[in-house]
Amino acid sequence: MSTWNIIEKSKGELKVTIEGQEWKDAQKKAFDKLAQNVEIPGFRKGHAPKNMIEKNISSNNVMVEAIESIANQLLQDGIKEFDLWPVARPELAIDDMNEEKADIRFIIVVKPEVTLGQYKELPYSEEVSEVSDEEVNNELTRLQENYADMITKEGAVENGDTAVIDFEGFKDGVAFEGGKAEGHHLVIGSGSFIPGFEEQLIGAVAGDDKDVNVTFPENYQAEELKGAPVTFKVKVHEVKSKQLPELNDEFAKDVNAPNVETLEDLKNLIKKDLGENKKTQAENNAMNDLITKVVDGATVDIPQEMIEDETNQLVNDFANRLQQQGFGLDQFMQMTGQTMEQIREQMGKDAENKVKLRLVLEAIAKAEKIEVNDDEVETEFNGIAEQYKMEVSKVKELIPSSSLAEDIRIRKAYDLIKDTATK
Repeated sequence: MSTWNIIEKSKGELKVTIEGQEWKDAQKKAFDKLAQNVEIPGFRKGHAPKNMIEKNISSNNVMVEAIESIANQLLQDGIKEFDLWPVARPELAIDDMNEEKADIRFIIVVKPEVTLGQYKELPYSEEVSEVSDEEVNNELTRLQENYADMITKEGAVENGDTAVIDFEGFKDGVAFEGGKAEGHHLVIGSGSFIPGFEEQLIGAVAGDDKDVNVTFPENYQAEELKGAPVTFKVKVHEVKSKQLPELNDEFAKDVNAPNVETLEDLKNLIKKDLGENKKTQAENNAMNDLITKVVDGATVDIPQEMIEDETNQLVNDFANRLQQQGFGLDQFMQMTGQTMEQIREQMGKDAENKVKLRLVLEAIAKAEKIEVNDDEVETEFNGIAEQYKMEVSKVKELIPSSSLAEDIRIRKAYDLIKDTATK
């Protein structure tokens, strides 16, 4: 016998009573399992007479073992019976147990109910601005920067130059951990180092030894360096500057873009690309505004567990992106002075927004009775396989079809919002 009741927000109690033959069988299996590990002098482990083994196993231990052995099945049965969707690991509690029956309960955080607002026939408009000459020129300048040559210069370091340096940091005359590097390429003005560091290198020339005095931010990751004045001993090995290519037809050809032979061709291509980008951005902005109206119009009390799980995922994704760029999360925190708590706090709001968006889209899919057929799932599997150059069978091993089907349902709900909007 089982019952389900919400006790607060999306947290509820699944109460289960186990009795009769089911409870007797569970206790017998539990006793047999425990008996295998009982050691009694003169007998092989688990092979002593039953009456002697019984004296070494308490009935309480048997009942606890019995509950633990069948708890998962009871949980799954309850989830199916009451159509629950747990979003965190359930907690098990034993309220009462004896040889005749056991009363247990699972504390379960489930997916919350969503009260939808208006999600169809909302206003939708795209605002696309014209591409200006200034924007075209800015893109040309960016291309010049990309095709620039780095040359060693004889003069002093200026803003925008790259200084090749060795450095070591000292606090109260003692070198501190993580404050040393050799052959580091530092772009002056990039803001990648502690405030004040880069500015003090302006005017230095190759061969200079320089003491750079800075103060770590109060919110710096390393406790011993928070707000601490330190000195970096810096050796400047080389100063490099960018030599920009001249803007002419030859440069246009070097860009190696399709059908571009002259500088005028390149400008026209840039203008066309910028126009397409603006159109795409306008579509994205309009859709974001539309989705924001739908989400803001819905009411849902999100369990903190869901936000924490999504925050964990965002932090892991961020760490993986850093890793692909050759950085570790610890290095990032050291360079920026941020703590893990600060990073999680920043990502927490995004996590909450993402969770609410998905819950709202799921609710719309349910309200609209959106279905996904096997052919759609198979097409999605094939698309993923092609995208990642994998065998379809391997993709199916990695991604459950039910999960993929749910993603398709969410996407259909998203499309429904746009398709029914008034333009």
